[in-house]
Amino acid sequence: MAEISDSLTRADEQHFTRPIPRSAGARMRFLVRQLKSTRAAATLLGISQRTVERYVKDQLRQPKPALAARLETEVRRRWQPLVRKRARDQAARTTGLVIETRARFGFTAAPGSTDDSRVRRITQHLPPEYAERLFAAQQSGATEDRLRHIAAEGLQELYFKDSGARAQGLLVEFTDIDYVDFSF
Repeated sequence: MAEISDSLTRADEQHFTRPIPRSAGARMRFLVRQLKSTRAAATLLGISQRTVERYVKDQLRQPKPALAARLETEVRRRWQPLVRKRARDQAARTTGLVIETRARFGFTAAPGSTDDSRVRRITQHLPPEYAERLFAAQQSGATEDRLRHIAAEGLQELYFKDSGARAQGLLVEFTDIDYVDFSF
């Protein structure tokens, strides 16, 4: 499951200045404009080109639930790319991002301390460097494990090690994610 990547995408959507199109026809017309052909839209959605044309002309209005979900996902993925880019650039340069999560954190620590993993709920601001690394990794198609590792590293340094003030040598594992939300 792609918890980190999906959460970053949801955080993007908080910056939209206009809502996505509501009707199936409007969504299909938007997708056809973005992909520049009905054939490309049909291939992307896994339906026939004629079906796409019928949605574009409003001859069909109610897609089946599976098609409606795919259509909404693809439109959301392509909606307002400049707004998304501007918000991500600002987070990567100046503001950073906030991670809120409830997950199991395991530790590798010095002898005499406990390394038992336990569930914690954490809300932590991550500086722009971590935001930039997360966005760059997501853009390059990094795996969910890589994104999780970057987030864990940020939490390790800022939350558990208190920016190097304590717990030197502590390594944190970010596993069994119940939920994770980003905001920027």
